[in-house]
Amino acid sequence: RVEADKAWEVSWTRRLVIAAMTYVIAVIWLYMIDNSAPYLNGFVPAAGYILSTLSLPAIKRWWVRSRKS
Repeated sequence: RVEADKAWEVSWTRRLVIAAMTYVIAVIWLYMIDNSAPYLNGFVPAAGYILSTLSLPAIKRWWVRSRKS
């Protein structure tokens, strides 16, 4: 069970579902406040979420090396 929970936490399925939910909620909010391009602007928070979940291996290696010094 613990392994399945961990696999879910790092899965692309989970990330994409959360990003899709974020997009839908953002579009609804932007539409409600009469934004001129809610469908386009809704991608900003969804893309931000996806970017925040990436491990960025090159930056991680640099950060780990800089912490050892």
